[in-house]
Amino acid sequence: MNPLKKDKIVLYMHAGSGNHGCEAIANTVCRMLPKPAIVVTNSAEEDEAYSLKGLCTLVEEKKIRKNFFIHVYYYLKERLFHDPEAAMRYRFREVTGKNLRNLNISIGGDNYCYDLLLKDLKLANKMFREQGGKTVLLGCSIEPELLTDPDIIDDMKRYTCIIARESITWEALQDAGVKDSTYLIPDPAFLLNTVEKPVPEAFKEGNMVGLNLSPMAVENESVAGITMENYRALISHILDTTDMNIALIPHVVWKNNDDRTVLQSLYRDFSKTGRIVLIEDCSCEELKGYIARCRFFIGARTHSTIAAYSSLVPTLAVGYSVKARGIAKDLFGTWEDYVLPVQSLSRKGELIEGFEWLKEQEQAVRARLEKVMPAYLERTRQIGKTLGKLAD
Repeated sequence: MNPLKKDKIVLYMHAGSGNHGCEAIANTVCRMLPKPAIVVTNSAEEDEAYSLKGLCTLVEEKKIRKNFFIHVYYYLKERLFHDPEAAMRYRFREVTGKNLRNLNISIGGDNYCYDLLLKDLKLANKMFREQGGKTVLLGCSIEPELLTDPDIIDDMKRYTCIIARESITWEALQDAGVKDSTYLIPDPAFLLNTVEKPVPEAFKEGNMVGLNLSPMAVENESVAGITMENYRALISHILDTTDMNIALIPHVVWKNNDDRTVLQSLYRDFSKTGRIVLIEDCSCEELKGYIARCRFFIGARTHSTIAAYSSLVPTLAVGYSVKARGIAKDLFGTWEDYVLPVQSLSRKGELIEGFEWLKEQEQAVRARLEKVMPAYLERTRQIGKTLGKLAD
């Protein structure tokens, strides 16, 4: 076995900065690490366009599907020779074998929320561990039901360390018997820097309602069309009953999962009012700059709401999974009123009701965030200390 390299720390399972939540996690973790980072990415080109350029060494995953013969070779390795990790060794060849580092951190916080990713997550963890490396599952949210699966529990116990970002996941891990080296520490993106770009003319600083919506949230609705219907009704309500303007803020711009597709539709419906702006795509730090200058924020993407919470902006999460509920519960003591599960939307005015509650409670919610956030951010800094101990 090759001696483990300790010169750099590897971050893997990074899907690319076109998802600005992924970018925010990688950005903040790189800044906390005691050693330089290698980020193994799905798209180096994507990352170089935003804030990770110059912050770490970017290494692109080897893509098996791009080459027919390589694809067939590794398919046969898995099926005929029962070597399912062979494809992983190829995919991560820049950081395995003779290139293996001591510490390898899986940074896709909500990856375990998606069935499609489970096989790769388990194989990568097993591969790094069997080669002698340490693995960390960082900033994770996992549905409690998944932690009743013995295969998943075995995978969790294989990690050297797990850092859950909210208490619902942490408690589920404890209940599943995954207790050793398991920590409850907030999402690293709470520490993301804020960069303020000039705002569009209709952007009234401090008197804007920031709105984020994702195609994924729409896909999780129980009643077809109800999410867009609620957003349209809310925009009409804000324009008719307040002097606030509206900022539509995309947080993911991947070709097959682009917030701008749904936000542009909303923008077209209301652009003639002159009171609505669609923010252009930019880095996670710059997006946080726009969100921080809003008076209220309503968001579907978890990291858009994290940008708002950490900027002390009263926020309603339009969530569809454990991550939204868990983060709100840890900040406010309950997730009710702070999270509107998109699956539960059944009638047109529900988002208006959620916004009105937030508006009535504006001072109390802001005061709560002001009170809890300093200690919350201090806890988040524990990530660097925890990883530092493992890196030696």
